[in-house]
This record gives sequence, structure tokens and C-alpha cells, in this order.
Amino acid sequence: MSADLHRRAVVADAHNDLLMAVTARPPQRWGSFFRERWLPQLREGGIDIQVLPVFVDDQYRPEGALRQTLRMIECAHTLAEANADQVALCLDGAGIDAALAEGKVALVLALESAPGIDASVELLPTLFRLGVRIASLAHWGRTPFADGSREDATGSRLTAPGVQALREMERLGMLFDISHLGASGVAHVLELATRPLIATHSCARALREHHRNLTDEQIRGVAATGGVVCVTFVPDFLTDDQAKVGTDRIADHIEHLVAVAGIDHVGLGSDFVREVMAEVTPPCCESPDDEDPMFDFPGLEGPAGMPLVTEALVRRGLPEPDILKILGGNTRRLMSEHMG
Repeated sequence: MSADLHRRAVVADAHNDLLMAVTARPPQRWGSFFRERWLPQLREGGIDIQVLPVFVDDQYRPEGALRQTLRMIECAHTLAEANADQVALCLDGAGIDAALAEGKVALVLALESAPGIDASVELLPTLFRLGVRIASLAHWGRTPFADGSREDATGSRLTAPGVQALREMERLGMLFDISHLGASGVAHVLELATRPLIATHSCARALREHHRNLTDEQIRGVAATGGVVCVTFVPDFLTDDQAKVGTDRIADHIEHLVAVAGIDHVGLGSDFVREVMAEVTPPCCESPDDEDPMFDFPGLEGPAGMPLVTEALVRRGLPEPDILKILGGNTRRLMSEHMG
């Protein structure tokens, strides 16, 4: 039953850092590497809409941040052009609808914390012209726009450029992503927002006390804008008990979000950390996370495991229409109505 339901669903993943892995290869390999390594996984997992965040690693900051941002955007365009029979880089809801009608995976470009533009809000239209349709203003730490959630103790709201960035994103039709934003920053955004918000990869703080997770008040706030909170699969954000890591724990967070926000405001945002890190770490080195068991998620290391989430929701007895909304219906609606 769950396999058939998963096949019929439009499955949207609001956060997979696979661009980091593809961009780590030589440019002449971008298209073929994506086709060999990632496209089969997206197909096996039944992914119909895949958000591609542009995340600039510490080694490029600050001097090389803009260069790496543009390089990753170019990588997205290159891999889409090289695989035009299978995927399409989409700029709005009509583009997504056309891609799905042709049996293609709809790709959507996002910025994660936007370090490449510093405080230059005037560059957001430039990035919009290059295809970016979702953006967040902070990651773990401090940016010219806002503080990330690891800096919650500062109690910082958006800076003046951060407020300008929010307004410019709303004008352009670029979805504002609150994942990673500090608590005071989220409150500030909720005060100011005039369009729906998205949390591309966040869990419920009521179930796991972690600064990266959203409180019930924040979840209700996103829902009140008409937005969507997308559950992430990072084990450390799901639970502090390795024995509880599994798709049932994902289902716990989904059910909590549904209870708090309503069925129309919940989606999925995987963030397959372990697999991406394995792809970008040289054989000579070890990632700082290599020995951290809280990044291990047996069976759900990558996109191919996505049907397991549907299976968990079916086991919980959620109605089929609700599951279809969670898997991608809500995220697709948000993009169709408010993106681009």
C-alpha cells in the first residue's frame, strides 16, 4: 500500500545539499556525475521536486564566498542542461507543473545563509535573475543580516540590511527560509512578513530540545503566514537518543507539527548530511562528524530511502490525503502560489 501511495504522490524534498558534492568535481564532470551518482537515487526515492541549496563552506569564507556561490549556481544550471531529458531547473509554479507533466524532476535553487553577498541587498535581484527562488539569511553563526540559532544567547533580531533583504525577497517572489535563523530573528521575521514563509529543514523543539528546532509558537507563526515547515531527517535534530533514530521518530515530529500547525503546513526537508559529507571529504581526511553516531541513520542515508518515510506514515494510520500533502502537496502548493 505504501509503495503505491509513494509512487502516486508528488514528493518534494526542500533541502538536499547534493550541489556541494557535484561542485566538488571538475566542471566537465558536473553533468555526468549528477547523472551517475544522484539522479538514480532521486528516481529510486520517487523525488519529484528537489530544492538545491547553495551552501558555501567555511574554507571559502569570506574572500571566496561570492565566487563559490556563483560556481554552485552555474553547477546547477550545467547539470540541468546536461540532463534536460530527466530534470528541469524551475523558476515558478508553472515551470514545476511543466516538469512534472513531462516526468522530470523539478529542481529549485536556494541560498543557505547567503554569505556571498555580505550586506549587499541590491544583489538579491541578481541572484533571482540567476534562478534563486528560496533564501535564508543565517546558518550557525552571525551574518550581516541576522544571527543563526547557535547565537540565540545574543537575543539578536534582523539587522537593518536583514529587514531590507526580507522586503526585497517578498518583492521578488523569493521564499524566505527561517531554518537556522536565531529565535529572536524568527520572531522579528514573523512580525514583519507579509508573504508565506518556509522552514526548509527543521524539527519540533517540543520533541527534541535543540536550538536548531522550532518551538510550537514559531511553528504556529509560520502556519499563520500560510507557510510550510519541512521536517529534517538529521538524527541529532530528531532525538538525543541514538536508539530512537529511525523513521518512526520522523513520524513523531511530523505528527506533532500537524497537531500544532495543521495538515496544510507540513512538508519534508531531508538534509542528508552523512552522504553529502562522504562525497566531499577527501580520502586522506576525516570529517569532524565521522565519529558522531548522531549523524548515522541506517536505511535513510540518501534520497533512495524516501519511501521509508511514507511507510512510517502509513503505519501510523494517517489518512491518504494527509500523507499526500506532507510528502509534497503542501510544498508544491506554496511554490506554485508564491514562488517567482
